[in-house]
Amino acid sequence: MEQQVTTRGVGLQYGVIAGVVMIIYGLVLQLTGLVFESWASWINYIFLAVIIFLAHKKFKEDGDGFLSFGQGLGVGFWISLVGGVISSVFSFIYITFVDPSFIETMMEKARYDMEEQGMADAQIDQAMAMTENFLNPGMMFVFGIVGVLFFGFILSLIVSAITKKTDPQLEV
Repeated sequence: MEQQVTTRGVGLQYGVIAGVVMIIYGLVLQLTGLVFESWASWINYIFLAVIIFLAHKKFKEDGDGFLSFGQGLGVGFWISLVGGVISSVFSFIYITFVDPSFIETMMEKARYDMEEQGMADAQIDQAMAMTENFLNPGMMFVFGIVGVLFFGFILSLIVSAITKKTDPQLEV
Protein backbone atom coordinates (compact mmCIF):
# COMPACT_ATOMS: atom_id res chain seq x y z
CA MET A 1 0.00 0.00 0.00
CA GLU A 2 1.41 3.36 -1.08
CA GLN A 3 1.60 6.05 1.57
CA GLN A 4 -0.07 9.33 0.65
CA VAL A 5 2.12 12.42 0.40
CA THR A 6 1.13 15.17 2.85
CA THR A 7 2.08 18.81 3.09
CA ARG A 8 3.18 18.24 6.67
CA GLY A 9 5.35 15.24 5.79
CA VAL A 10 7.18 16.99 2.98
CA GLY A 11 7.31 20.22 4.99
CA LEU A 12 8.85 18.52 8.02
CA GLN A 13 11.47 16.76 5.90
CA TYR A 14 12.48 19.93 4.08
CA GLY A 15 12.14 21.99 7.28
CA VAL A 16 14.95 19.96 8.82
CA ILE A 17 17.03 20.63 5.71
CA ALA A 18 16.21 24.35 5.95
CA GLY A 19 17.20 24.43 9.63
CA VAL A 20 20.54 22.74 8.94
CA VAL A 21 21.24 25.07 5.99
CA MET A 22 20.46 28.13 8.15
CA ILE A 23 22.78 26.87 10.89
CA ILE A 24 25.63 26.19 8.47
CA TYR A 25 25.19 29.55 6.76
CA GLY A 26 25.08 31.32 10.15
CA LEU A 27 28.33 29.64 11.17
CA VAL A 28 29.94 30.66 7.87
CA LEU A 29 28.88 34.26 8.53
CA GLN A 30 30.36 34.06 12.04
CA LEU A 31 33.65 32.62 10.83
CA THR A 32 34.02 35.13 7.99
CA GLY A 33 33.03 38.12 10.12
CA LEU A 34 30.03 38.93 7.92
CA VAL A 35 27.44 38.17 10.58
CA PHE A 36 26.63 41.86 11.10
CA GLU A 37 26.34 42.70 7.41
CA SER A 38 22.65 43.24 6.65
CA TRP A 39 22.92 42.02 3.04
CA ALA A 40 24.37 38.70 4.21
CA SER A 41 21.35 37.86 6.36
CA TRP A 42 19.00 38.19 3.37
CA ILE A 43 20.79 35.34 1.59
CA ASN A 44 19.18 33.00 4.14
CA TYR A 45 15.84 33.80 2.52
CA ILE A 46 17.16 32.89 -0.91
CA PHE A 47 18.10 29.50 0.54
CA LEU A 48 14.63 29.23 2.08
CA ALA A 49 12.92 30.04 -1.24
CA VAL A 50 15.00 27.39 -3.04
CA ILE A 51 14.18 24.81 -0.35
CA ILE A 52 10.45 25.61 -0.63
CA PHE A 53 10.71 25.27 -4.41
CA LEU A 54 12.46 21.88 -4.09
CA ALA A 55 9.87 20.70 -1.56
CA HIS A 56 7.05 21.63 -3.94
CA LYS A 57 8.79 19.66 -6.68
CA LYS A 58 9.14 16.67 -4.32
CA PHE A 59 5.47 16.93 -3.32
CA LYS A 60 4.39 16.77 -6.96
CA GLU A 61 6.82 13.93 -7.81
CA ASP A 62 5.83 11.75 -4.86
CA GLY A 63 2.13 12.55 -5.13
CA ASP A 64 -0.21 12.70 -8.07
CA GLY A 65 1.82 15.31 -9.94
CA PHE A 66 -0.31 18.21 -8.74
CA LEU A 67 0.14 20.93 -6.13
CA SER A 68 -2.62 23.39 -5.29
CA PHE A 69 -1.83 26.89 -4.11
CA GLY A 70 -3.04 25.97 -0.60
CA GLN A 71 -0.88 22.84 -0.52
CA GLY A 72 2.10 24.96 -1.54
CA LEU A 73 1.41 27.32 1.35
CA GLY A 74 1.06 24.35 3.70
CA VAL A 75 4.41 22.90 2.67
CA GLY A 76 6.02 26.34 3.05
CA PHE A 77 4.47 26.81 6.50
CA TRP A 78 5.88 23.53 7.82
CA ILE A 79 9.30 24.22 6.31
CA SER A 80 9.38 27.69 7.88
CA LEU A 81 8.16 26.50 11.27
CA VAL A 82 10.59 23.57 11.55
CA GLY A 83 13.51 25.46 10.00
CA GLY A 84 12.86 28.47 12.22
CA VAL A 85 12.67 26.39 15.40
CA ILE A 86 15.83 24.42 14.59
CA SER A 87 17.89 27.48 13.68
CA SER A 88 16.54 29.47 16.65
CA VAL A 89 17.35 26.67 19.11
CA PHE A 90 20.87 26.56 17.71
CA SER A 91 21.20 30.37 17.93
CA PHE A 92 19.93 30.33 21.51
CA ILE A 93 22.52 27.70 22.49
CA TYR A 94 25.27 29.51 20.57
CA ILE A 95 24.52 32.92 22.12
CA THR A 96 23.99 31.53 25.62
CA PHE A 97 26.89 29.07 25.88
CA VAL A 98 29.37 29.33 23.00
CA ASP A 99 29.67 33.09 22.45
CA PRO A 100 27.99 35.07 25.23
CA SER A 101 29.76 38.23 23.97
CA PHE A 102 27.74 38.10 20.75
CA ILE A 103 24.96 40.34 22.08
CA GLU A 104 27.46 42.86 23.42
CA THR A 105 29.13 42.95 20.00
CA MET A 106 25.71 43.49 18.37
CA MET A 107 25.05 46.39 20.71
CA GLU A 108 28.42 47.98 19.90
CA LYS A 109 27.72 47.61 16.17
CA ALA A 110 24.28 49.17 16.57
CA ARG A 111 25.76 52.15 18.49
CA TYR A 112 28.47 52.60 15.85
CA ASP A 113 25.90 52.53 13.02
CA MET A 114 23.75 55.15 14.75
CA GLU A 115 26.78 57.38 15.33
CA GLU A 116 27.70 57.02 11.64
CA GLN A 117 24.17 58.15 10.72
CA GLY A 118 24.73 61.32 12.74
CA MET A 119 22.16 60.63 15.44
CA ALA A 120 22.33 62.76 18.59
CA ASP A 121 23.74 61.13 21.74
CA ALA A 122 20.37 61.36 23.50
CA GLN A 123 18.66 59.59 20.60
CA ILE A 124 21.36 56.91 20.54
CA ASP A 125 21.05 56.33 24.29
CA GLN A 126 17.26 56.04 24.02
CA ALA A 127 17.50 53.65 21.06
CA MET A 128 20.15 51.55 22.80
CA ALA A 129 18.02 51.25 25.96
CA MET A 130 15.10 50.02 23.84
CA THR A 131 17.32 47.67 21.81
CA GLU A 132 18.78 46.17 24.98
CA ASN A 133 15.30 44.99 26.01
CA PHE A 134 15.03 42.89 22.87
CA LEU A 135 18.61 41.65 22.58
CA ASN A 136 18.65 38.66 24.87
CA PRO A 137 18.71 34.99 23.94
CA GLY A 138 15.04 34.43 24.78
CA MET A 139 13.71 37.32 22.72
CA MET A 140 16.06 36.49 19.87
CA PHE A 141 14.72 32.92 19.94
CA VAL A 142 11.12 34.14 19.64
CA PHE A 143 11.90 36.75 16.98
CA GLY A 144 13.93 34.17 15.05
CA ILE A 145 10.94 31.85 14.75
CA VAL A 146 8.48 34.66 14.02
CA GLY A 147 10.84 36.16 11.41
CA VAL A 148 11.32 32.90 9.55
CA LEU A 149 7.57 32.21 9.67
CA PHE A 150 6.77 35.67 8.32
CA PHE A 151 9.29 35.63 5.49
CA GLY A 152 8.58 31.95 4.86
CA PHE A 153 4.91 32.83 4.36
CA ILE A 154 5.77 35.59 1.89
CA LEU A 155 8.17 33.30 0.03
CA SER A 156 5.58 30.50 0.05
CA LEU A 157 3.03 32.81 -1.55
CA ILE A 158 5.47 33.65 -4.34
CA VAL A 159 6.85 30.15 -4.88
CA SER A 160 3.36 28.58 -4.69
CA ALA A 161 2.09 30.95 -7.37
CA ILE A 162 4.94 29.73 -9.60
CA THR A 163 4.91 26.01 -8.79
CA LYS A 164 1.18 25.29 -8.43
CA LYS A 165 -0.22 22.75 -10.81
CA THR A 166 -3.93 22.24 -10.34
CA ASP A 167 -5.57 18.94 -11.17
CA PRO A 168 -7.88 19.69 -14.13
CA GLN A 169 -10.41 17.16 -12.82
CA LEU A 170 -10.84 19.28 -9.70
CA GLU A 171 -11.39 22.54 -11.56
CA VAL A 172 -14.99 23.58 -12.00
